[in-house]
Amino acid sequence: MKTLLNIIWFVFAGFWLWLTYMIAGVIMCIFIVTIPFGIASFRLGNFAVWPFGRTVIDRPDAGTASAIGNVLWFIFAGIWLAFAHVATAFALAITIIGIPFAWANLKMIPAALVPLGKQIVKSDNNSQGYYQVPR
Repeated sequence: MKTLLNIIWFVFAGFWLWLTYMIAGVIMCIFIVTIPFGIASFRLGNFAVWPFGRTVIDRPDAGTASAIGNVLWFIFAGIWLAFAHVATAFALAITIIGIPFAWANLKMIPAALVPLGKQIVKSDNNSQGYYQVPR
């Protein structure tokens, strides 16, 4: 079922969101200082293209640098990427079939706003509501 949902998602929203994240990542990688933001954008783009069966969790080892980076990300890229998610969710919600995809799109907004200090994992590992990061 996850594969079918991911294929439908890719056709109607995933490709365009992936393209948005890739453009943001390339822009961030042009400047040497913002390469970590570009890597985060590429990571989120891969999540946005194939989201079903995966989830975003907080990394327990994220520190102050991630928090400061998230503030900068929020200002320069997060708002624009969140807007892309809202616009795509609105377009998907017009049809009854697209409502679950619109909801999934809205659930990606927190990761788009503050991606540093997050980790993308398979949902199967998160079956009991928590996930222990292997060390």
